[in-house]
Amino acid sequence: MRKSEFTRAVVDEFGEAYGRVVTRDLVLSALGERTSDEALAHGVPPHEIWSALCEAEGVPLARRHGAGLPEPKR
Repeated sequence: MRKSEFTRAVVDEFGEAYGRVVTRDLVLSALGERTSDEALAHGVPPHEIWSALCEAEGVPLARRHGAGLPEPKR
């Protein structure tokens, strides 16, 4: 997962406004007591952040895998 895919997944799952709040303010113990934004700034891989965020927010497993990928070109 790339950073752009992480950002897209957050917006798709939480919406633009709440997505900004959750990545900025939600401290995740799985990320060493960091927010998603802090973890990204410290070089934590986006897929690890996405997993931790999904776990904390109760995102169903069916919506975690493949999240953030762009639509295939036709």
